[in-house]
Amino acid sequence: MKPNDRHLMPVLAHHTKAGFAMFHMGWFLSFNASGWQSPGAGSMTKEWMKADPWVDMGRSMERAGFDYMMLEDASFIPDVHRGSMEGALASGGSPKHDPMTLIPLIGRATKNLGIIATMTSTFYPPFLAARLLSTLDSLTDGRAGANLVTGHNLRTAQNFGLDEQIEHDVRYEMADEWVRVVRALWDTWEPGAVVLDEERGIFADHTKVHLADFKGQWYSSRGPLNTVPSPQHHPVFCQAGGSPAGRAFAAKHADTVVASVSSVEAMREYRADMDQRLIDNGRKPSDCKVLYVASPVLADSNEEADAKRERQLGTVEQRMERTLSALSFSTGIDFSKLDLDQPIPPVSTNAARSTTERLLGNGKSEAKTLREHVSKDMPQIALVGTPDKVASIMGDMMEEAGGDGFLISGQVTRRFVGEVCEGLAPALRKRGLVRDGYSHTMLRENLQAF
Repeated sequence: MKPNDRHLMPVLAHHTKAGFAMFHMGWFLSFNASGWQSPGAGSMTKEWMKADPWVDMGRSMERAGFDYMMLEDASFIPDVHRGSMEGALASGGSPKHDPMTLIPLIGRATKNLGIIATMTSTFYPPFLAARLLSTLDSLTDGRAGANLVTGHNLRTAQNFGLDEQIEHDVRYEMADEWVRVVRALWDTWEPGAVVLDEERGIFADHTKVHLADFKGQWYSSRGPLNTVPSPQHHPVFCQAGGSPAGRAFAAKHADTVVASVSSVEAMREYRADMDQRLIDNGRKPSDCKVLYVASPVLADSNEEADAKRERQLGTVEQRMERTLSALSFSTGIDFSKLDLDQPIPPVSTNAARSTTERLLGNGKSEAKTLREHVSKDMPQIALVGTPDKVASIMGDMMEEAGGDGFLISGQVTRRFVGEVCEGLAPALRKRGLVRDGYSHTMLRENLQAF
């Protein structure tokens, strides 16, 4: 612990002795214009594709004590719903710019915040991935990470030259091998390989740099990697898949997991399942931090927050369209063509299986017809009220469900970032629920700090 972090000692000691759930915080966002029409969007409407708004967000999140910001991505424009790209383009949900480009820009403006960007393992060559992530980790002094996805959509596969998408579980088998070759490339440089011996004129000791010679079923790479080892050596891996294959992959490789669930019971079930999977892989449950996606609605009074939430939900027709569009996205099936007055259909998809199951109620929906089901809002953890109220709810939820923290999501506007970072975060800190500063400089170390 650094001298200027001694103020953390009482907080960490309290966590250890009293056992209350001090938790981690992250932010889930997209490098797009999805919040362009929201109240408080301000300059984001026309400047979302520039660096300054995202750099400012990074500074705000660091002041608030966030562990990391995670930048989601996709390599296609959705066109399944109603057979058109109209919805995705009209809403601003597409286009999306490459989030990897933001890592060094945000890293330059911050000192402790982790920056994780999404990378599609199915279509990103392992050597390029290993080289890029190692470079970004060095540029950020050990704060870079990758959110690994396998690319669920048919259009993504077609954009990379395939006629059909690879089968769901096979994509995760490929991802497992992909991680192994990336790590083998990172390990081609031994500790101490860079000697910087000016007297002998030796920058690096060639006897400590080796070939990877990885030959697998889907990937092979000779190596060695031609970048020096980065501060973390192995940059952080994040994983967001909720299917059995996704969870199995996360239990083997992830440092942090994005959990999209809609109740305390589901939070508890998810954490218990991941704990057992981690143990089965010879890891400790604390090795992988589970963060639950949550979209708080904050206001100066509980009544104002409730009204704000109703405005966000919109009309029944708007809710239905939102859910049908999300189902079309996650399944690759145009849900606008289905009879809404029929029972909820069984769906088999090669795309995003866990998201589809969650949107369809996990087989537990009480609705009798598809119309009744999709007229409700999409399932998510409800956090509505003043910052003090929401902070109290978050503390109670974490204590009851277990887990390691929350991943904030929602339309990205300066107003929303301010509400969370300048309103909710101080209320959480007042209760001793989140950190009051950083005990380390690198991302993995901060994730493992408690």
